[in-house]
Amino acid sequence: MKLRQISIFLENRAGRSAEIIGILGRAGVNIRAIALADTADFGIIRLIVDKTDKALEALKNEGITVKETQVIAVEIPDRPGALAAILNILGKAGINVEYLYGFLDRVEDKAIIVFRFEDIDQALRILTKEGYQVLNGSRVHDM
Repeated sequence: MKLRQISIFLENRAGRSAEIIGILGRAGVNIRAIALADTADFGIIRLIVDKTDKALEALKNEGITVKETQVIAVEIPDRPGALAAILNILGKAGINVEYLYGFLDRVEDKAIIVFRFEDIDQALRILTKEGYQVLNGSRVHDM
């Protein structure tokens, strides 16, 4: 149920994200979800891709600083208040959300939220107990 996420640290300058995404494209890696956070000097691109090992190899071969982390993807209804509901459950359970980002699955008309937690195993227990659908890696990678 845990997903492999790639985090890429890069300087904040014009064209740098295009270079990174170009490396993945040339390696035949398809992006399933992406988030970019930045400050004045640097940024972090977080990615879920279809071929994690191939992506890591391609980026490292180009001298890119890259890290792999574990995240989970949770399916929620695509409607107002659905994200607030899950965040309230997590907050009441004392689970800290380090960050999150989302994308839509239009085939199933659901929103998919990718979470990074301080305690991922505790979060998985709570979400499963509350009836949330936590997606396995193959489902997300094959979207």
